[in-house]
Amino acid sequence: MNTVLAVCVTLLLSVTALLSLTRMYRGPSLLDRVIAADMLLATTVGAVGAEAALNRHTDTLAVLVVLSLLGFIGSVALVRFAVREEG
Repeated sequence: MNTVLAVCVTLLLSVTALLSLTRMYRGPSLLDRVIAADMLLATTVGAVGAEAALNRHTDTLAVLVVLSLLGFIGSVALVRFAVREEG
Protein backbone atom coordinates (compact mmCIF):
# COMPACT_ATOMS: atom_id res chain seq x y z
CA MET A 1 0.00 0.00 0.00
CA ASN A 2 2.84 2.42 0.79
CA THR A 3 4.33 1.85 -2.65
CA VAL A 4 1.05 2.69 -4.39
CA LEU A 5 0.65 5.79 -2.24
CA ALA A 6 4.22 6.89 -2.93
CA VAL A 7 3.74 6.46 -6.68
CA CYS A 8 0.46 8.42 -6.64
CA VAL A 9 1.94 11.26 -4.60
CA THR A 10 5.02 11.37 -6.81
CA LEU A 11 2.92 11.46 -9.95
CA LEU A 12 0.65 14.23 -8.70
CA LEU A 13 3.52 16.37 -7.41
CA SER A 14 5.43 15.86 -10.66
CA VAL A 15 2.47 17.01 -12.73
CA THR A 16 2.07 20.05 -10.47
CA ALA A 17 5.76 20.92 -10.81
CA LEU A 18 5.62 20.48 -14.59
CA LEU A 19 2.59 22.77 -14.86
CA SER A 20 4.31 25.37 -12.67
CA LEU A 21 7.44 25.24 -14.81
CA THR A 22 5.32 25.63 -17.91
CA ARG A 23 3.66 28.73 -16.48
CA MET A 24 7.06 30.12 -15.51
CA TYR A 25 8.28 29.65 -19.06
CA ARG A 26 5.18 30.87 -20.91
CA GLY A 27 3.78 33.38 -18.43
CA PRO A 28 3.01 36.63 -20.19
CA SER A 29 3.73 38.84 -17.19
CA LEU A 30 6.19 38.97 -14.35
CA LEU A 31 3.39 38.36 -11.86
CA ASP A 32 2.48 35.06 -13.57
CA ARG A 33 6.09 33.93 -13.37
CA VAL A 34 6.44 34.86 -9.70
CA ILE A 35 3.20 33.10 -8.76
CA ALA A 36 4.37 30.02 -10.67
CA ALA A 37 7.66 30.11 -8.75
CA ASP A 38 5.71 30.33 -5.49
CA MET A 39 3.61 27.36 -6.59
CA LEU A 40 6.77 25.42 -7.42
CA LEU A 41 8.10 26.18 -3.95
CA ALA A 42 4.83 25.01 -2.41
CA THR A 43 5.08 21.81 -4.45
CA THR A 44 8.61 21.30 -3.15
CA VAL A 45 7.38 21.75 0.42
CA GLY A 46 4.66 19.19 -0.26
CA ALA A 47 7.16 16.74 -1.73
CA VAL A 48 9.55 17.05 1.21
CA GLY A 49 6.65 16.72 3.66
CA ALA A 50 5.29 13.67 1.85
CA GLU A 51 8.71 12.06 1.85
CA ALA A 52 9.06 12.67 5.58
CA ALA A 53 5.58 11.29 6.25
CA LEU A 54 6.05 8.18 4.10
CA ASN A 55 9.45 7.37 5.64
CA ARG A 56 8.31 8.33 9.15
CA HIS A 57 11.15 10.63 10.13
CA THR A 58 11.52 14.24 11.24
CA ASP A 59 15.00 14.95 9.91
CA THR A 60 13.70 17.29 7.24
CA LEU A 61 11.60 19.48 9.53
CA ALA A 62 14.18 22.28 9.42
CA VAL A 63 14.14 22.17 5.61
CA LEU A 64 10.35 22.46 5.64
CA VAL A 65 10.47 25.47 7.95
CA VAL A 66 13.10 27.24 5.84
CA LEU A 67 11.21 26.59 2.58
CA SER A 68 7.96 27.80 4.11
CA LEU A 69 9.58 30.98 5.39
CA LEU A 70 11.19 31.54 1.99
CA GLY A 71 7.81 31.28 0.31
CA PHE A 72 6.18 33.64 2.81
CA ILE A 73 8.92 36.25 2.55
CA GLY A 74 8.88 36.01 -1.23
CA SER A 75 5.13 36.57 -1.35
CA VAL A 76 5.33 39.56 0.99
CA ALA A 77 8.18 41.05 -1.06
CA LEU A 78 6.14 40.61 -4.23
CA VAL A 79 3.15 42.42 -2.73
CA ARG A 80 5.33 45.28 -1.54
CA PHE A 81 6.93 45.53 -4.97
CA ALA A 82 3.54 45.49 -6.72
CA VAL A 83 2.15 48.20 -4.43
CA ARG A 84 5.22 50.37 -5.00
CA GLU A 85 4.90 49.97 -8.78
CA GLU A 86 1.18 50.74 -8.72
CA GLY A 87 1.25 53.87 -6.59
